[in-house]
Amino acid sequence: MTISRRRFHTAASIGLGSLVVSAPSLVSSSAAAAIEVPHVPPRIKRVIFLFMHGGPSHIDTFDYKPMLAKQDGKPLPFALPANIDAVPTLMKGPWNFKKRGESGLWVSDLLPHMASEIDSMCVIRSMHTKGQSHGQAVGMVNTGSDNLVRPSVGAWISYALGSGHPDLPAHVAISPATAHGGPRNYGAAFLPAMHQATVIGRNGRFGDGKIPFLDSTEDEATLRERFELIQSMNRQHLARSGSDREIEGAIEAVDLASRMRNAAPEVMNLNNESAATLRDYGIGEKTTDSYGRGCLLARRLAEAGVRFISVSSGQVWDQHGNLEGGHNKNAAATDLPVAALIRDLKRRGLWDETLVVWGGEFGRTPVVQGKNGRDHNPQGFTMVLSGGGVKSGFAYGETDEFGYFARSDRVHMHDLHATLLHLLGIDHTRLTYPYAGRDFRLTDVAGRVVEEILV
Repeated sequence: MTISRRRFHTAASIGLGSLVVSAPSLVSSSAAAAIEVPHVPPRIKRVIFLFMHGGPSHIDTFDYKPMLAKQDGKPLPFALPANIDAVPTLMKGPWNFKKRGESGLWVSDLLPHMASEIDSMCVIRSMHTKGQSHGQAVGMVNTGSDNLVRPSVGAWISYALGSGHPDLPAHVAISPATAHGGPRNYGAAFLPAMHQATVIGRNGRFGDGKIPFLDSTEDEATLRERFELIQSMNRQHLARSGSDREIEGAIEAVDLASRMRNAAPEVMNLNNESAATLRDYGIGEKTTDSYGRGCLLARRLAEAGVRFISVSSGQVWDQHGNLEGGHNKNAAATDLPVAALIRDLKRRGLWDETLVVWGGEFGRTPVVQGKNGRDHNPQGFTMVLSGGGVKSGFAYGETDEFGYFARSDRVHMHDLHATLLHLLGIDHTRLTYPYAGRDFRLTDVAGRVVEEILV
């Protein structure tokens, strides 16, 4: 069948034109996995990444540094590398630290709800990454690259394992930012386009929690006809061009979009949850409602078979001034939902087969910036893990006595990515994709599995 210009514009005008030729951001694929069997025995089935965009201060949350209080207002007692702006004055944090739980790990008063779950957490205190700016560091945590367009972590996992549900995507991004790389942070880059994320909400706002194009009130026959029209156009393009991964990805995407109309609404309907569960996540309360909805939906998607779900806070943790006011506001919005998610996963028997990752693109400096703020710090910061395959009530690595540089048992972002893949049963050195004359991988030519944190 030949598709006329008029019919093409009809498809575009009804809001489905983006499904022609290139796969849209609203779907990824549950197509066959890129590896037939796991490389190593998997410990988990899925990852939930709770992205604290902007960079929360590790030294005001999980990395207790008594020397900051003792040396408050004094010069930093060591020289900084030439590429780091010299800001000389140390600043203590406004929150008190306490030993929490049976593990006795230090957590500040900023995060009381997460502190109550510390015995379920593995705290990596020696993270470091590449990129002093947000764009670079956000790229590193989400794609493994600070300045080049590369597939996102979720896209690699989707490519490797496919989805755990035939009618749902493998990769979902909830409330991702449009800044600092925007779609590249959940995109597929040179992987087949079907592996980019399904997007729900934007910029830290859950919104109506609906997937574009799947919320149509039109009858099924009309929608089916439109999907068939788009597939006809895609197949015509494919017939003319021969083998084309982009078009093949679009065809897969349209097929999944059609199937998702049956499966997605049930999974995404938070009203199916009990009043007690909604209350646990802070849903219905102004401060916690948006992130609470994101975390609860993440649990529902995980339970349904989605492999990688990110829930972004929006770029709110970037306090170059007024650290106390900004971090208090951000913690109030996210702390309770994060703890609720961990408890809920346990109640439903999902925690042992899920890895929850909490953290930002970098930490913050121990020296003051602006009016009682802190600058970016990729040289040393904290990431928190909770779930299957990792030690609980355990801290790994150290920064220096002020929290500026990772000093012992250093963990690079490539190492964290290698470890996530390992827990999913994937050898990060064997998960590759040919592009532009060489094989690429998430961890580039680096990365090691952090065996010391595994059980």
